[in-house]
Amino acid sequence: MVKSFRLPNELYYHGDEVIYTAILTQSGTGPGTGGFRLDTNANKELQVSADWVGRVWGRTNCTFFDNSGSMNSSNPGGTACATGDCGNLVECQGAGGPATLAEFTYASSQKQSFYDISLVDGYNLPIAIRSLVSESDDPDLANIPPNLVNPVCIGSPALLAPPGDTSDQDFGTNSSYPLPLEQTISVADVADWCPFPLLILPPERPTDGVYPYPDDVIKRPIFSPCESACSKWNKPQYCCTGSHADPDSCQPSYYSTQAKKVCPDAYSFAYDDQTSTFIIPQGAGFEVVFCPSGRSTNILATFGDQLAELAQTGHVSRAIRDLDE
Repeated sequence: MVKSFRLPNELYYHGDEVIYTAILTQSGTGPGTGGFRLDTNANKELQVSADWVGRVWGRTNCTFFDNSGSMNSSNPGGTACATGDCGNLVECQGAGGPATLAEFTYASSQKQSFYDISLVDGYNLPIAIRSLVSESDDPDLANIPPNLVNPVCIGSPALLAPPGDTSDQDFGTNSSYPLPLEQTISVADVADWCPFPLLILPPERPTDGVYPYPDDVIKRPIFSPCESACSKWNKPQYCCTGSHADPDSCQPSYYSTQAKKVCPDAYSFAYDDQTSTFIIPQGAGFEVVFCPSGRSTNILATFGDQLAELAQTGHVSRAIRDLDE
């Protein structure tokens, strides 16, 4: 039994007409590829096993010589891709980053699927996940209101709509079930959300070599990807390891709190699962969308009770179904 797994690159992104997808299979049977070139407005449908566990991300500004390496030494560290690189390979064989991740556990012993958008390893591109519940023959999936299951994370100012905009509230849904969108953060806030020391592509230094203080007055590049505190410094207090390997001793860093403001439905650090994991009955496929525009969603804070009920019972009650009333 296989499930549909679509990876469309829907929109043009800051002049980069091409991204390279990356796919890491952690268990189950993967799609038979670790990544591929994806042109603007293109999409590709892949098949994975019903018990697949893995992650998907996008890579930017890539130059490859062939499937085994890169001819581009201008990117940070001499990597093939400026962001999301996985050892200079077109087809990834291991993790890469820093990058915005879409993570999936298709099946579990509880007959549930788990998925999330993660910024734990950093941020490079906006991502959205559309759960294909409406295409299922299982009524427990087909009856799930679509505004419960389609998270969007937009942390790039050029693709963020101004507060009050509802242009993407119908992403994967319909007018009866509009997506709850985060409507307070401004485009200027998103332009500066990444802590300055974590910028992957910082602005050029002034002629005297010294950045002015405070650094929030420095104009940043339009494409401004961000490392996480964990990926940058690899310290227990940021990575929730060692003496900080439990929820009580590992608290969100400044990076995590900033990331959560920009993308409320995304994982921001290791123990952020209560406000970032989507759980639905297993059996649906998923669609990953790179570079959507609009506003980030705020689904888990808005419909947390309904999602908790769905996770606990596996069924769509009348209270869940009547969200539009």
